[in-house]
Amino acid sequence: MTTTRMHNEESQTDSPKASFDRANTFLRAGDAPMAERICRQALNEHPRDSNLLCLLGAALIRQRRPEEAEHTLSRAVRIFPDFSRAHEGLAEALIMQGRLSDALTSLERAEELEPGSASIRMKKGKVLIGMGRDDDASRELEESFKLAPHREDLVRGLGLQRMGNVREAEKIYRDVLLRDPTNVDALRLLASVAMRANQWGDAEALLERALEISPDFHQGWNDLGLARQEQDKTEAAIEAFQRVIRLEPHRPTGYVSVGTVYAMIGKHDESLDMFKKALQQDPSNFGALSGIGHVLKTIGQQDEAIASYRECIKQNPDHGETWWSMANLKTFRFDDGDIDNMLGRVARESLIEEQRTNFHFALGKAFEDKEDFDSAFEQYSLGNGNRRQRESYDPVQTADLHDRFIETFTKEFLVERIGSGCQSNAPILIVGLPRSGSTLIEQILASHPDVEGTHELPDLGRVARSVGTQRDDRKSYPQVMPLLDAEELSALGEEYLHRTERHRVGGKPRFTDKLPNNFVHVGFLSLTLPNAKIINAKRHPLDSCLGSFKQLFARGQPFTYDQFELAEFYLEYQRVMDHWHEVLPGKVLDVQYENVVDDLETEVRRILEYCELPWDDACLRFYENERAVKTASSEQVRKPIYSTSKHLWRRYERHLGPMIEILEPLLRELPEGWQPSQY
Repeated sequence: MTTTRMHNEESQTDSPKASFDRANTFLRAGDAPMAERICRQALNEHPRDSNLLCLLGAALIRQRRPEEAEHTLSRAVRIFPDFSRAHEGLAEALIMQGRLSDALTSLERAEELEPGSASIRMKKGKVLIGMGRDDDASRELEESFKLAPHREDLVRGLGLQRMGNVREAEKIYRDVLLRDPTNVDALRLLASVAMRANQWGDAEALLERALEISPDFHQGWNDLGLARQEQDKTEAAIEAFQRVIRLEPHRPTGYVSVGTVYAMIGKHDESLDMFKKALQQDPSNFGALSGIGHVLKTIGQQDEAIASYRECIKQNPDHGETWWSMANLKTFRFDDGDIDNMLGRVARESLIEEQRTNFHFALGKAFEDKEDFDSAFEQYSLGNGNRRQRESYDPVQTADLHDRFIETFTKEFLVERIGSGCQSNAPILIVGLPRSGSTLIEQILASHPDVEGTHELPDLGRVARSVGTQRDDRKSYPQVMPLLDAEELSALGEEYLHRTERHRVGGKPRFTDKLPNNFVHVGFLSLTLPNAKIINAKRHPLDSCLGSFKQLFARGQPFTYDQFELAEFYLEYQRVMDHWHEVLPGKVLDVQYENVVDDLETEVRRILEYCELPWDDACLRFYENERAVKTASSEQVRKPIYSTSKHLWRRYERHLGPMIEILEPLLRELPEGWQPSQY
């Protein structure tokens, strides 16, 4: 009985269908070479099997070997002239070789044999576009929408989503899924709505469902990687992007995505390797070229970074993000030819608005370097106005959130819990507002032999916001904090330390975390890690606000794109910090940027004494530290301190009326010489 079963299994394994199924499984999983191998072995025994021939052709196409695919699929067409799949596959091989007229002939024959195929009509439309026959292409694409269930609805939803009507688009996607639960395009588009709303967990679940249905859906894998990346699931994100590479090994997308993740976690050599592999597939890929520039900037190779940015601009001169990347080096200077080039491009109506924003900020920096401050402010204002239209920010909601922190973390509440939490003294947090000197403080501390400089870590906020998510009473952070016992508080501190381990590769006993927005979490930190040190990086209110107004942030900081909102947020920040000083006296060390510039040694001694670190002269020579620095100040902190960085706001005072008006209560309290001329 056992022998008979084994014989049957071997016969099934050797059958053309079994070989086809096995090869197809490998191809769908992204392993085209293995699919090719299985097909060739099976074709030795069954050389005229139409399905195996077509699948071999598909495996060769996936490996970017169109000539070999053409040879195989032409044979399939000769043997089976009425098999539409063979004609359609042959067309794909011809398209890859640029032989659009021949490909159209094959697709027309495939359509004759299978007139109801949406994929054939879609391919015909794309070929006709390539041949310049746009009207014919439009008719073919319209027919493909009619033939593919729900495609027309999804295209309509995508159009609404692009116009900003996300709610109506979401209704369309959900309606399609009610009628067709396995529609992977609808699942992916619904996931894109969740991603836009920063609901990354929901997006991940939708994409995982789509990929269960269609494991070779490479766009789904790429989106899944992005959703995981946003949730700090680094390894899982890399796995998803590597799946993209296996499915599309001759396209740069997957390599660029993996390279970006490696750059985020400080694996700079691995990141550069991935970007270079992307360029092997497409030497003009501006994602890889700009990615290389970002990494080289981070590790201090400025000349090489500029060369990569220049090459990126050469390949895509309308990519405003790369122009801004050069400006964002802070120490780089554009020449007159660069400025004329940017002015010409930003004036074009067809320019994508996101790129227009980048050009405005780059031009602002260019005019500032020429000391044409009126023109510079005009460009900064245009860039901010453009970006503000695409940002979601509610100042009332911000004030309400800060109220909840102040109401929760009272002095009595904090005193009751003295001594709770994890007792590690490893973290040194640097908080404040952007462009207020936090990178300089971090660089000083990171030059100490006992301190490892990391960068702006998202972990504290994520740990804090996770509190209460599993509670039945639905209380959330920060109101849930009084309900936590000592053991839970200690566990939260340990979780933060665990999450930050991946950034602490040097084995030093202390480390910095300089995410500015952590200023709201001082109370949380005092309960979960009471021995952690907190430094508040302060700067003249107008210099701090102006610095943010001139900075185009890659993400976050939505309050910085309007003078009124920016100044109001500064007042909110000051209100929260005043509260921490009142309820936690001595917990936070204020470090004024201007004082560091005027008397570096005195301020460094204050900082080290507060952090309970022994004196080390290297902290005075912070600019010699060759560590990687990711922030906009990366090149500035690689140079000695210069006094010209103080009171830069005076250059723009005539334009800062809204900012000065809102900040008036603070500005009047400043020392003489620090106030606007109107005071």
